[in-house]
Amino acid sequence: MNVQTDTITTTGADRMGRKILLVEDDRETASYLQRGLAEEGHSVEHVEDGRDGLFRASDGSFDLIILDRMVPGLDGLALLKGLRAADVDTPVLILSALASVTDRIEGLESGSDDYLTKPFSFGELLARVNALLRRGEGKGTPDLRLIVGDLEIDPLSRGVRRSGKLIDLKPREYRLLEYLARNEGRVVTRTMLLEQVWDYHFDPGTNVIDVHVSRLRRKIEDGFDNPILHTVRGAGYRLAAS
Repeated sequence: MNVQTDTITTTGADRMGRKILLVEDDRETASYLQRGLAEEGHSVEHVEDGRDGLFRASDGSFDLIILDRMVPGLDGLALLKGLRAADVDTPVLILSALASVTDRIEGLESGSDDYLTKPFSFGELLARVNALLRRGEGKGTPDLRLIVGDLEIDPLSRGVRRSGKLIDLKPREYRLLEYLARNEGRVVTRTMLLEQVWDYHFDPGTNVIDVHVSRLRRKIEDGFDNPILHTVRGAGYRLAAS
């Protein structure tokens, strides 16, 4: 079992019990996680097979899924892609011995919300679990429209219009635009975008941000009078009407 023991401190809010699905074929690791998470007040259901995991997770009744990539029946990434294809948006934390940068990027781009490698510290795992659970708390709260100059964003429908004209955005482009809009007038750094839009907690060393910003800029600026998405050289990007 690849676990590092440590002292764990949690707040009262973090001790509110949630329903967690654990997909892990190593029984010793699973037992350790079940015991530790139960001590924090969480209810943990454990399955060892990927197909069983997909079946159990498909109803969307869990607050979080902890997923090993290398499980029998159906590998973890196939399970994850199946969930996302079925529009199940339950937060997923991948827990895997596959630790290369390529492995982590593959896991995150397949739809996971976080990626923790083995051997792992239970304290770090618990902190990540609590962060994902807190992130999910606000999902049912409706947001008001975001307005930047003549650009309007409706977070409920994910509709985007500029000067009344509907703009068709891909999901990642929409996430990028919404995050910039929520930080209207402020400089948003590359690190902020990697963490908040791509869920990367490391820099993959690619031009993925530049490519998406360029595509988004064309869609929201071409054919309109004024630029709205500004590059701040050496710092990042800023969405502002002027």
